[in-house]
Amino acid sequence: MEFKIAVASSDGKVVNQHFGHCRQFMIFDADSKGQWNFSEIRHTVPACSTGEHNESAMADVINAISDCRMVVVSQIGQGALEALENAGVKAYVIPGLIYSALNKVINPLIHSMEKVDYLNSAVKLKD
Repeated sequence: MEFKIAVASSDGKVVNQHFGHCRQFMIFDADSKGQWNFSEIRHTVPACSTGEHNESAMADVINAISDCRMVVVSQIGQGALEALENAGVKAYVIPGLIYSALNKVINPLIHSMEKVDYLNSAVKLKD
């Protein structure tokens, strides 16, 4: 199973951007084996560039990463967090090196997917 992760980074090395101030997201492809690779950069107009939320800009940013299963940021406000959750994107606040942040979010996810696969297999065995 493959999925995408958006990372709020200004330099491609460190998670260092607040979600509402982010001008670009680094997009990574990940798989159920814990492997991940850089895919692309998506440029956005910050949703909070004037200190207040711009609902239209927020919707545009969320739309730009809506195909991602999760987003990793250095900070995020409650309104953006709720809007992302409503769009089916899970937000993680993990400032620091991108490779470390990706491993922190991917490894538990893979472990939970393995449990689900195991449970599904167990259910199938009962049929």
